[in-house]
Amino acid sequence: MSNNGRMVLSDFINPPPVDQIGIEERVARLNKRSIKKKSKISALKLALSMIDLTTLEGKDSKGKVRQLCNKALHLHDSFPDLPHVAAICVYPPMVPTAVECLSGSNVKVASVATAFPSGMTSLQTKLSEVRRVVRMGADEVDMVISRGAFLRGKYKFVFDEIASVKEACGEAHLKVILETGELNTLDNVRLASDIAIGAGADFIKTSTGKIQPASTQPVALVMMQAIRDHYFKTGKKVGLKAAGGISNAKTAIQYLVLVKETLGVDWLTPDLFRFGASSLANDLLMQILKQTEGVYQSANYFSKD
Repeated sequence: MSNNGRMVLSDFINPPPVDQIGIEERVARLNKRSIKKKSKISALKLALSMIDLTTLEGKDSKGKVRQLCNKALHLHDSFPDLPHVAAICVYPPMVPTAVECLSGSNVKVASVATAFPSGMTSLQTKLSEVRRVVRMGADEVDMVISRGAFLRGKYKFVFDEIASVKEACGEAHLKVILETGELNTLDNVRLASDIAIGAGADFIKTSTGKIQPASTQPVALVMMQAIRDHYFKTGKKVGLKAAGGISNAKTAIQYLVLVKETLGVDWLTPDLFRFGASSLANDLLMQILKQTEGVYQSANYFSKD
């Protein structure tokens, strides 16, 4: 660690090897946990409060973003005991629209940046984009790491780039997307997690959702272990965002169990755990109404955007 307290590359260049079999067995074991009805309702509502409702398509429009923001603020008005989602996540040009629509609420505005999803542009361009979305009012920035540089062993380049983006964020929180589906091994996932955390990430995030595999529970568990070890070493809490492929309540609850058993109850808050998903919200709403009213509503009963 440097004299100013910042982590340096040598602090984590040799992370512990990952026991893939042990990771997969632990996930399988925890997935067998059964949850009683009262606890299940609480878990469903908690998961709902952790969602970043997301639209990241080339055909996105201001109207679509307004509709998504309206959904964030009015998930189900006839059911007043529901929490609001954590954030709306959009492309940079849509930030002003989201900021306007969510003004006065507690729902955060997140924006992808740094040439999402590829990250294939210059650092100067990345920093300019980050500063622009923060200036427009984004509370959170989701950046992508340079996977090509990482896979070529250019770890200092990746570390320095994340640290520069963190500085450009100012007061905005930084979520660092590892794009774990391109990292090939769990050992690489662990190393990339340690680099991102050491460089100043407020959250580490599994994936962009643009490639497969996206988020998986074994990958998320390895990232949680990196977060836990960093907390034990420094006392600093870093968040985790699981994004891509999480579309049903059962899977969401399985992730919450992983969080509780690995990081503890302190991480069971939107401040430290998020789901990057939109379709998940509707399934959670369906399950909450089923648990409380005894019947399923049709999927068409809820807005799709």
